[in-house]
Amino acid sequence: MASHGRAQRTAGTALAVLVLVGGCGGIGPAPVDPAVEEIQQALDVRAAAVLGHDRAGYLASLEPGATALRAAQGEEFDNLADVPLHSWGYRVKGVRHQDGRAVADTELRYRIAGYDSAPMTVSRTLELSERDGRWYVTADRAGSGAPQQLWQQGDVEAVRGSHSLVLGVGQDEKRLRELAAATDRAVPAVSGAWPSKWAGRVVVLVPDSVEAMGRLLGTPAAGYRGIAAVTTGETGGAKDGSPADRVVVNPEAYGLLGEFGQRVVLTHETTHVATRAHTSAATPMWLSEGFADWVAYRGTGRTAAEAAPELQEAVRAGDVPDALPTDRDFSFDGDADALARAYEGGRLACDMIAGRWGEAKLTAFYRSVGEGPRREGAIERALGEELGTTPEAFTAMWRDFLREQLG
Repeated sequence: MASHGRAQRTAGTALAVLVLVGGCGGIGPAPVDPAVEEIQQALDVRAAAVLGHDRAGYLASLEPGATALRAAQGEEFDNLADVPLHSWGYRVKGVRHQDGRAVADTELRYRIAGYDSAPMTVSRTLELSERDGRWYVTADRAGSGAPQQLWQQGDVEAVRGSHSLVLGVGQDEKRLRELAAATDRAVPAVSGAWPSKWAGRVVVLVPDSVEAMGRLLGTPAAGYRGIAAVTTGETGGAKDGSPADRVVVNPEAYGLLGEFGQRVVLTHETTHVATRAHTSAATPMWLSEGFADWVAYRGTGRTAAEAAPELQEAVRAGDVPDALPTDRDFSFDGDADALARAYEGGRLACDMIAGRWGEAKLTAFYRSVGEGPRREGAIERALGEELGTTPEAFTAMWRDFLREQLG
């Protein structure tokens, strides 16, 4: 998730570095620094307070007398109240400390109850001070390059659907319920097109602006102004779906869509959640995005021309693409019409596979590509094994298909 402003310089930048490594041969492991264990114990108590909804206990982990810190951390604690947490914990990865002050690089690991099959991992940097043998938190910020979390943007309201959990900041409850209902409709639509096992549930995040969306994603907001939603998550995750998947909605762009457009967007993003475990670095974007769009339009009755207006205009002008879209063609910071043509071209490639070889072969092809250890050779192998063709022949068929459907 998201970007952060420049971290302020702190006293910790001048602290000595504690190196936690094993000793050289024959000497044995280096002794464990007691401060590391003490800091871990202090953070365990802090985590238990979060899970136990113990506000007083949470504030007790902070430096006494730090009024501004306690106010800010108390507000963040309150923002979390409606988030159904299954687990919450910190893992200390490294500590720099000197003269009763410390900077701890940690992983915050948490799970949302009923939705995450494994913990979400977030980098956090905590500063601490020691008083009378006890360590207190004096600052808590995102680690280098790490994104914001939704509860750091304001009070989180949670709405549960039958297959969804919608978490919003600065949104009215009616809108969140509409999103939950739309996501609940998307889940069975995706399951009908994707026979592989997946979790069958989706977490949707709704920040209060596109700028806040950018902070959740850790990237500049400008690239998302015309994008209604994106899905985050690590590829090749657990076989029932990646635990890190979140559908992040741009409230501004999504709100401009009609009912059909919103349906397509949420079904598309839900498809990414469902296919995440079978999507890898070997999967080209024309296939991952094209398949998600294919599922989103499946059963809607829309013709190829109706669903691909930008590409139709190019084909009718005699500008049939020479090759399938590249990953770069899907960049959000490029030309909007070119981006639309990339999505449309990927979807029509999947439409062609489903029509010529069948839907079962399309999903088998998707899984086969994702099984590749790297991009090189993955498409070639899957085309041969699943579809009995070559990249050159497939591209030629796709170009003919574009002329046939859009000319």
